[in-house]
Amino acid sequence: MQQRHFVPKADVTYTKADFTSDQMVKWCPGCGDHAILSSLLNVFPKAGHKKENICMVSGIGCSSRIPYYVDTYGFHGIHGRACAIATGVKLANPSLSVWVNMGDGDSMAIGGNHLIHLVRRNMDVNITIFNNEIYGLTKGQYSPTTKFGQITKTSPYGTIDYPFNPGELVMGAQGTFFARALDCVPQLTTEIMEQATEHDGSSVVEVLQNCVIFNDKAHTEIADRAVRDDRTIVLEHGKPMLFGKEHNKGIRFNGRSLEAVTVGENGITIDDILVHDMTTEDTGIHMMLARMKGDLPVALGVIRNVQKPTYTTLYENQMDECKTNAKYTCVDDLLNSGDTWEVE
Repeated sequence: MQQRHFVPKADVTYTKADFTSDQMVKWCPGCGDHAILSSLLNVFPKAGHKKENICMVSGIGCSSRIPYYVDTYGFHGIHGRACAIATGVKLANPSLSVWVNMGDGDSMAIGGNHLIHLVRRNMDVNITIFNNEIYGLTKGQYSPTTKFGQITKTSPYGTIDYPFNPGELVMGAQGTFFARALDCVPQLTTEIMEQATEHDGSSVVEVLQNCVIFNDKAHTEIADRAVRDDRTIVLEHGKPMLFGKEHNKGIRFNGRSLEAVTVGENGITIDDILVHDMTTEDTGIHMMLARMKGDLPVALGVIRNVQKPTYTTLYENQMDECKTNAKYTCVDDLLNSGDTWEVE
C-alpha cells in the first residue's frame, strides 16, 4: 500500500530561534528537561514543516510544560490523556506534525492504556517520554519505571512493584519505532529525534532524564562520563554492535542470549559481533536489545525502525473508498431512499 504523506513542507527556512517562545522556562536548574527542549528546538527547523503545522501535545507533569516553551500550536491536556488528544488532533487534521511529550508516570501509569493503543494503531505522531523514574511535579512518588526496592515518599520501605521497560512495552504493542537517549548527550538525542520525525508512524523516544530534586543521579551508573562508554552502547543501523572506551567490546549471541565480549580475546573477531538491523520486523532481537542492563551495556540510539502503513493512511484510504462506492452522497439522498411518504 502506498504511504500517504499529509504534512506540507515549509517554503521558508527556519532557525532554532523561530521555535523558541517568549515564555520563561520554569524548570529547576540542572534538570534534564532543558537538554531535551534544546534538542527539540534544534530538530524542528531541520524537519522542514510549516511552523503552523506543528502541534505540541502534553499531559500533566514537569515535561508537560513544553508546549509553552515552543513557539508552535500546542495543547496542554490533563494527566495521562496526551495520547488520546494527539490521536484526535491527527485524525481531525492529518496535515499537522503532532508531538507528544510525557513523563514516565504520565505515559505508562495514568496514560498507559492510551499509549499502547496509539502505538498499536501506528498513529503518525512523535512521542517523547521523559523518564526520570519518579513523579517529579507531585514531589517524589514512585512511578512505573522506579527501580525495584527504591525508597521514595510513597514506598518508605522500598517499592515492591516490578518496573516497566518502556522499550518492551512499545514493542509488545507492535510499535514500529523505538529509540533511547540520555539527557546528558544532547547531540545523540537530536540525531534520534531527526530520525523520529522522518518515520511514518508512531515514534517513541525514551530519554533517560535526571530529576535533580526528587531522584538525583537515577541514571548515574550509566550516564557518568567516567563509565558511560563501557556501560552504554550506541546502536547504528548496519554497523557492528561495538562499545567501550577502546571501542573493542561488542555484543554477540551465545546460544539464545546476548553476551558482551572483547574483540581480540579468546579468539573473538569482529565477525563474531552482531550487526544492528533496526528494520527487521521480528521484535525478538529488538526486545533483547531494549532490556540489556547489568553485565550488558544499556542500548542507546534507534533500536527499532520498521515501516508499515500508518493509521492515518489506512483511515483516509478507507474514507476515499467509502465515498467512491457510497450509495448516498448527502443526507437528502439517505432520507429519500427506500420507502417514503408525505404527511399532510
